[in-house]
Amino acid sequence: MVFKKIKTYGRLVMFSHTIFSLSFAFVSMLMAANGMPDFRVFFWIAVAFLGARTGANAINRLIDKDIDVKNPRTANRHMPKGIVKNYEVILITVVSFLFLGIAAYMLNSLCFKLLPVAILLFLVYSYTKRFTWACHIVLGVISGGAPVGAWIAVTGSFAWTPFILGAANALWVSGFDIIYGSQDVDFDRKEGLYSIPSVFGVKTALLIARLAHIGAVMILFYIYFNANMSWLYLIGLGVVVWLLYKEHAMVSPTNLKDVNIASYSINQLVSIVFLIFSTADIFLLR
Repeated sequence: MVFKKIKTYGRLVMFSHTIFSLSFAFVSMLMAANGMPDFRVFFWIAVAFLGARTGANAINRLIDKDIDVKNPRTANRHMPKGIVKNYEVILITVVSFLFLGIAAYMLNSLCFKLLPVAILLFLVYSYTKRFTWACHIVLGVISGGAPVGAWIAVTGSFAWTPFILGAANALWVSGFDIIYGSQDVDFDRKEGLYSIPSVFGVKTALLIARLAHIGAVMILFYIYFNANMSWLYLIGLGVVVWLLYKEHAMVSPTNLKDVNIASYSINQLVSIVFLIFSTADIFLLR
């Protein structure tokens, strides 16, 4: 019974999607430590990351509950169907953010000072589709905070490299979230919700998504020089470029049936490839 409940909660917060920012956060951590940091630091980074992501997704599910009920695509989610109650999601959120706060405190003073900023952004994002088409960009910026946070957790200070990594992470996530949002264009317009596809049209939205991913690739290529990476990193980046090309080839304004594969499945592979090749580069060729 307990295991089944945990499994349900994992699906509620889309735990499998953790990989989207985990790869950038992990690579940033390794760069900051020039290898693996002390186990204590690694442990609290992991706790902070899981707490932040779980809490942010839980509160988003709660805030979007009334919208999800109306949308045929999301009406079968756990909250619209009553599988998970409001109080359960609130409890998950509070506990998750509590663990995030403890982890930030255990890491260093700068992490703890930035904690309110992170939680505020998590809360604000959940409302953005109600008043701005830039909701995808806000999501990207929040995701891009993961590598910045990981760097600060290791060093206790700011630096340019994690912000560059964060910019790549932000553009990448924004791009595939725009693609994902294209399938809800009619519903969003009907309900008065804002997104790049609903405001600018699917054709323009897919173009913006392509430009975002081109920007992400350019930044990742710059990191090759900025972080003194080697040929192994470049091979991984080549695979990433190929996967992104396949992603955009799968969707068009008149063909959105493979949106879920393009926006989620392929990008899970992108994240894994980036993580494996970057990690191997840092450990094997430094």
